[in-house]
Amino acid sequence: MAQRPVLIAIDGPAGAGKSATAREVAVRLGLPYLDTGAMYRAVALLAARAGLGAELDAAGREAVVELARRLDVRFLGDPRNLRVAVEGEDVTGALRAPEVSRMASVVSAIPEVRREMVRRQRELAALAGGVVEGRDIGTVVFPDATLKVFLTAAPEVRAQRRFDELSARGVVARWESVAAEQRERDLRDSTRPDSPLKPADGAVIVDSSRLSLAEVVDAVVALLPPTP
Repeated sequence: MAQRPVLIAIDGPAGAGKSATAREVAVRLGLPYLDTGAMYRAVALLAARAGLGAELDAAGREAVVELARRLDVRFLGDPRNLRVAVEGEDVTGALRAPEVSRMASVVSAIPEVRREMVRRQRELAALAGGVVEGRDIGTVVFPDATLKVFLTAAPEVRAQRRFDELSARGVVARWESVAAEQRERDLRDSTRPDSPLKPADGAVIVDSSRLSLAEVVDAVVALLPPTP
């Protein structure tokens, strides 16, 4: 019987360091890296460009679902320099804009959108496995992953990381606003009826509050079961 490809699922709240950790783990182990959050952000970006706001009525929700079904998203480059293209346009930078982050939390709470994204994520990881990060990877998308990690950090640490990220990109933001937006997103993600954010059964909780990126990566790689 052929051995199943290695698949590492990393879940956790915004600002916990999931993307950076997943990239470095993928590089360390020579595995593909799949940024599922970028897929939801791509839908959010298209929704924002279509003039849809965070308060969606029935027609707005259906419009978002249709955008998800027609989404043409591609990942280019290696894990450390991953670029995201939507309909052939490089939107890597645009996906991190605050308004897209807010919209992503809204569209990701729509069950039909989640089902479509889950279908695509399973297809992408079916052949080669990889390191996959998001908010329901171990609970819903890949409950039989080789390793399931729930990466978290103290709320104030996560808010500071997000603030520093925005500042590094030249985005002017108030720390209080960033922290408030994060609290709202945490609440939406953890209380949505479809695929709420929570540790998966069998997941190992890793708190990155006092750890460097290299230390977090070391911790995750050390958790990987030995190859038979």
